Formats: sequence, C-alpha cells, structure tokens
Amino acid sequence: MSIPHDPGSPPTDLHRCRHWTFDMDGTLTVAAHDFAAIRRALAIRDDEDILAHIAALPANEAAAKRAWLLEHERELAHASMPAPGAVELVRELARRGCRLGLLTRNLRELALVTLQTIGLADCFDPDDVLGREDTAPKPDPAGLLHLASRWDTCADRLAMVGDYAYDLACARAAGATAVLVNLPGDPWPELTDWRFDDCHGLRAALG
Repeated sequence: MSIPHDPGSPPTDLHRCRHWTFDMDGTLTVAAHDFAAIRRALAIRDDEDILAHIAALPANEAAAKRAWLLEHERELAHASMPAPGAVELVRELARRGCRLGLLTRNLRELALVTLQTIGLADCFDPDDVLGREDTAPKPDPAGLLHLASRWDTCADRLAMVGDYAYDLACARAAGATAVLVNLPGDPWPELTDWRFDDCHGLRAALG
C-alpha cells in the first residue's frame, strides 16, 4: 500500500528523485536491535536516547559503553538479513543510475559490513555511507545535507527512506522527501510524504 500525505498539496513525485538515501537497521535489513535490552545492559533509562546518553558521560565510562555497544552491533551486522524487497529496490535504483547513500546511527564500519552481508555493498560508494562518527546522528539533517552537497543536488530531489521518526524528521529538516517503509499503521503522518508496506511497494510505485 502506498499513501501520500498532506492532501492539501501535491505529493512529491518520486520519479523526480534521482538521489536516494537509506536508513539501515529496519529499513534495508530486518530489524534486529533490541533497544530495551541494550538500555538495560548499559543502565540507560527507557526514555533516554542511547547515543545522547553515552555522549554525555565522563570519558572512561563512555568509552566502556561504546566498546560494549560496538561488539554487540558487530554481531548483529554479521547476522543481518535483508528486509523484504530491499535488495530488489536498491538494485533497481542502481540500474537506473540513481545516486545511493546510507545514513545510519550505527558505526560506518559496521554499516559497510552489513551491506556486504546482505549483498548490496557494490551498490554504494563507501564515501556515501555515513555513520554516527561521520556526522551528527539523525534526526539532525547534517548527514543528509552533506550528501546533497556531495552529489551537487537540491534536497527536494533527494528521498530519505527509513522506518522510524528520526529518519522522517531528518528528511523534513533537510527539505527532502520522507518515505516510511516496513512499519504498520501511520504513526507520524506529519513527518511522512509517502508510506509503503515494504520496499516491494516502493519499487512498484516507481514503475
């Protein structure tokens, strides 16, 4: 199912988007992070952002928690499974000559491992893969604006595809098209330009 939002104005024509940036976990891959368990392991409150919490800690404590998180995420990266339709969508966009980027709150090194694991590493220029060490984490739009500048394009010709509010808010702040996939219901209509059940649906909408 595809649903354009804001019926008071024409939805963004997805066919105009020649530049596509993807979230990784839960978007290109089947969601595997148990954030509640991570918070428990790292003694982080349920209402706290994990990365923001660690960034605010004293250096020694932050380093220990980052090390634990790195090893946990490395295991997940090597066990990654592609989300429904993700491989077909990315390869179709690559075949059409679209520029492809990845913007994740994970580490860049693990994003590259994940892309290799799910068979999509050849579709992304490594310089177009941005992790949390490369730019301010989503929902900050800095990473998306960096890619738009690198690709010499306007943000309104760029789409951000994700499965969470941070991805959509990042797109909104940058002026890009916000595309929600892999999530039932419509939890953030104020942030979403298009919603698809999965990447199969998005690919079908592109014709």
